[in-house]
Amino acid sequence: MTKYKVFETERLLLKPTSKEDAKFFFELQNTPTWIKYIGDRNIKTIEDAKEFITTKITPQLEKLGYSNYTVIKKSDNSKIGSCGLYDRDGLDGIDIGFAFLPKYQNKGYAYETANKIKNIASTEFGIHKLYAVTTKENIPSQKLLEKLGLKLSGAIKLPDDTKESLLFKMDSLSL
Repeated sequence: MTKYKVFETERLLLKPTSKEDAKFFFELQNTPTWIKYIGDRNIKTIEDAKEFITTKITPQLEKLGYSNYTVIKKSDNSKIGSCGLYDRDGLDGIDIGFAFLPKYQNKGYAYETANKIKNIASTEFGIHKLYAVTTKENIPSQKLLEKLGLKLSGAIKLPDDTKESLLFKMDSLSL
């Protein structure tokens, strides 16, 4: 198996998500904020989480060299969230996304992580344009996307989604 890079910020490690993260991934995907703003991915057991990682996350990582990253606090090795670059159906480019356990929200971790992911998109993976999709109700995500330099571009209805979301874009990654 190919060894993928682990990235680092001042307080955090960003490790490619693997089956070893299934318990954490199950917990994160079943938080009320995940279900409200991202949607129920029908991850009802740790085995479901392993299957999702194996069939959705790992194949993109193997194909493109990037995917979802598990965010780990350096100070105590706690898994606190996820952030990544996603090749999503319905988008003409790569999507940046992030989610954190409720007790780690509003502490600057999302910006620290997403800013690092944005930077490595360009420097490590040669991505020069980023997209992001969020619900109309998710004001914190919208504010974070704008802080990262993405601009509201309009509304979009992605395949398999039942309602419209907001589409944010950054046409030229500047570091």
